[in-house]
Amino acid sequence: MKTLKIDHIGIAVKDLEEAKKIYTDLLGLEIHGEEIVVEQKVKVVFIPVGDSEVELLESTDPEGPIAKFIEKNGEGIQHIAFRVDDIEKALEELKQKGVRLIDEKPRYGAGGAKIAFIHPKATKGVLIELCERK
Repeated sequence: MKTLKIDHIGIAVKDLEEAKKIYTDLLGLEIHGEEIVVEQKVKVVFIPVGDSEVELLESTDPEGPIAKFIEKNGEGIQHIAFRVDDIEKALEELKQKGVRLIDEKPRYGAGGAKIAFIHPKATKGVLIELCERK
């Protein structure tokens, strides 16, 4: 599996508008894209920082994964995403190594990316996302 770079760091927030101000007003960064990903029950904002991005995630459903994460852990870093050149190949390699996956097949992610998650029990508690962008 060829990992190209850190694609983004996902941060779970309760209030997206309030969180955006931290990055724009305090740090002087710019928002580059906002969307709702219905399949994941989340509203997402992208903030480029160098070659990577900060991804702010607000749940659109009290039963969504981000709402549950915040309920259990509070607001903060939810996942780290690594960009790969071929997500299907990367998932197959991980399966062959016996790595526990949340997603055995890629699914739609924000920004049109193909994404898949590795189970945090396989990575010492860190939720890792694989991300392929064309």
